[in-house]
Amino acid sequence: MTTLITHPLPVLAVGIALGSRVIPPRLLLAGLIAACLPDADVLAFKLGIAYADAFGHRGFSHSLLFAALCAALAALLCRPLRCGPLKAGLFVGLAALSHSALDALTNGGLGVAWFWPWSQERYFLPWRPIEVSPFIKGFFSARGLAVLASEARWVWLPCLAVALSGFTLRHLLLRSPQRDHA
Repeated sequence: MTTLITHPLPVLAVGIALGSRVIPPRLLLAGLIAACLPDADVLAFKLGIAYADAFGHRGFSHSLLFAALCAALAALLCRPLRCGPLKAGLFVGLAALSHSALDALTNGGLGVAWFWPWSQERYFLPWRPIEVSPFIKGFFSARGLAVLASEARWVWLPCLAVALSGFTLRHLLLRSPQRDHA
């Protein structure tokens, strides 16, 4: 799993790149929540649910079905999110899916149950450059720092590049020609 610091960053980067006219602040907030929500499944450990169980870590809450349910809920709540149902559903659904994709890029754990409930199989992506994060107990250690360094390289810096590029391009395109001649 990647850290809760990292999971919302791709969503935030897209929000900054596209701007609040395209991604209203409430929609951005919903996307940030959807990007973090799948890791609420760690509460299953407290309930005695095993990691490998369908409702354990990286199970149901990391599935395409879960992302689709998040998308459907966002589409239903599009008015308070200040956008249309298609935009709300796509943005929030992709935000939830980004969580699973990041976890599938890690080098540890059991993989992601993308196709639950049709399959219990767990998957990783073929390329797995991100160090898997330890749970809370091991996070504040040298290993935790190595994980953050890995996430900085493979997620934070690319997200920063997307955010800054989009922001800059958007502002260059929005400049009035009259201002250039002033």
